[in-house]
Amino acid sequence: MLENKQNITNQLELNREEERLSKKRAKTLYDLGQIHQIEVGTFKGLSEIHAYLFEEIYPFTGKVREVNITKGSFRFALLCICRYP
Repeated sequence: MLENKQNITNQLELNREEERLSKKRAKTLYDLGQIHQIEVGTFKGLSEIHAYLFEEIYPFTGKVREVNITKGSFRFALLCICRYP
């Protein structure tokens, strides 16, 4: 279970809330045209998108991860744009 700003302790509930909030944020990013201010094809741009989509859920968004994390049976790449303390 990832540390989260919503203090959710149930994995299924966290999954649903992550999906709901990140989809809402993605639509806002697109609708307001903010997506056009993000640098395409760069680590900086990718980390900005990650931070924007997930900032309401996780405290480590947009940063380089220093440890491995998994979500269910999926293991994230060794280098990611998030940090889990």
